[in-house]
Order: sequence, then structure tokens, then C-alpha cells
Amino acid sequence: MIRIPSLAACALVALTAVTPAPAQAAGPGGVWGFEVEAGTDNRSKSASKSGNDAYVSAYAAWESDSGLIYVSPGFQTIQAGGSNIETDWIVGYRPEAYGYAFDLSLAYKRRLDVDAGYDADGVELSAEVGRAIGPAQAALLVQYAPDAPGPARSYVWVEAEIGWAFTPRLDGSAALGRREQDGGPDYTGWNAGVTYALTDALDLDLRYHDTDAAAFGEEYEDAVVARLAYAF
Repeated sequence: MIRIPSLAACALVALTAVTPAPAQAAGPGGVWGFEVEAGTDNRSKSASKSGNDAYVSAYAAWESDSGLIYVSPGFQTIQAGGSNIETDWIVGYRPEAYGYAFDLSLAYKRRLDVDAGYDADGVELSAEVGRAIGPAQAALLVQYAPDAPGPARSYVWVEAEIGWAFTPRLDGSAALGRREQDGGPDYTGWNAGVTYALTDALDLDLRYHDTDAAAFGEEYEDAVVARLAYAF
């Protein structure tokens, strides 16, 4: 069954868009930025983290003057193990070489107020390489969690993405990924959609998600997801 965004969830998305944007703040040896998101479903690795309900997230990001090093703390709303909030602490390195852009990061994740016996903490290592040639874009992402929050003890996620810039404001993209888990179902997930820059700071994304693991629960069912992201 395809899940279509509800009117109430779309209203929540719209409310996030009217937040005023302060100027970017300079810090010692770098620059601070912020991003606020709201959407009809919190999808990660093609599966829902919010019980197929609406979500909000907010992240800060400090980037060095060179643009190579960044630190990004933040939170997102979820529904898992009795928790409604997941906090993330991310540190990363973004070099470029031979026309390729790399993103290597380490994330510590903690879910707040979980049920007794639920694993609240996790660590995730990510490595991504991407390249753009004219309007065409492609990226490969590999993520490994030696200690995952929730019932899965560990996992590997590998995803390939392709995209096309139709106009300076409109992009289309599609991605295919595979997740192998210890303590959870192995599955293949995919998504396809478009992102439109409503302003220089505000993006609207409309995307279809699906997996081959619907038999394992509603979080793996297909869905059409609307998302607004506001960066300042």
C-alpha cells in the first residue's frame, strides 16, 4: 500500500518554512551554519524511523575555513524503542581529488528515554565519493555500524545514487541500496524523486521510497514523502 502524505503532516512541513533566517555566524577558524527540516516521514536507508509519521530535525554545522573538516550536532524525531528523539554527533572530513568529492565521517547516535533493555547508543562510519559532470551527478555511499542502536547489533549499507540538474533550481535523483544486518532483516531499498529550490535557503523534496522487506513491518512499506529543508 502506497502511503500518501496527510494534510496535517504537510501543514507541519509548511510551518517550518516560515522560520526567519539569521546570517551565518563566523567562529574561530571556521563558519557555523544551521539546517531545519520537516517532512511527512523520516526515511533512512529507505525505511521509516518515525513510524510512517511526520518528523522534524535540526542540525548545526561548524566548518573549518578550508572546508575540509566539519562538526555537526543535532537531533531528529523518531519512533523506536519508546524513544521520540535521536541525537547525533557527527565529525567529518571532506577532501577533493581528481574531480571527485569525498566525505568521510563518524557519527555517534543516542536515542533518548528508551524502554528498559533497549540499546540506545550506536556508532556509524560513513564513506562517500561523488562526482558531477555538467548536469549529471553520481555518488557511492558505504556505511558501517559496528554498534547500532535498537535491535540490530551491526549493519552495512551500500548505496549508489545518480542525479540530473534539469535547471539551476530543479534536480532529479534516484538511489538503490542494500542493507545487511546482524539482528535485523537484510533488504534492498530504493528511492526516486525531485528537489526544487524554492529560495536560495529553502528546498522542497518529493520522493517515492520502497523496499523488498514489507513482510518485516510497516517501516519497510512504500511511501511518498514530502520534505522541506531550510538552511541558514
